[in-house]
Amino acid sequence: DYVIRTGPFDHKCLKFKSDEEAYEAAVEKYKTFKAGEPERMVSGSDDFTLFLWHPKEGKQPLKRLTGHQQAVNHIAFSPDGRYFASASFDKKTKIWNGRSGDFISTLTGHVGAVYQVAWSSDSRFLVTASKDSTAKLWEMPSGKRCKETLPGHADEVFALDWSPNGSSVSTGSKDRTIKIWKH
Repeated sequence: DYVIRTGPFDHKCLKFKSDEEAYEAAVEKYKTFKAGEPERMVSGSDDFTLFLWHPKEGKQPLKRLTGHQQAVNHIAFSPDGRYFASASFDKKTKIWNGRSGDFISTLTGHVGAVYQVAWSSDSRFLVTASKDSTAKLWEMPSGKRCKETLPGHADEVFALDWSPNGSSVSTGSKDRTIKIWKH
């Protein structure tokens, strides 16, 4: 999704001389991302579990992932495919190995359910949206401590995303406002 959505753009903000040069850079980025790996998919559930699948290779999940204490709200792979993050009503975000499904770490800091996660285009940062009216920025892959809390909303933060070049994050809240945060 990120490779297709961001095309040739990344945090380096390179300028292209022509549309053809930008197209070639986007194709090269896609080939590098794919690199012979099978397509992977992760599903989350209200039974607190996730399943890792190779949908083109079979109808049975490869692995059942446990650890959340409440329903899983959202899952997102990092743009480089090395990790995925799962957000839950248990106020935690978990980081998993994107290829094997092995557990890596738990991000704690929100005092309300975590609704959504979004990765920066270079996979170096993760941002999380919560019922506690904040978004939090985490440096990956360690993510042990929140790098920055993005306060300012008067109600739950339901939506967020990065700009394609990674220079800003936008958040949308139940308070009917959208905020843009510069990185």
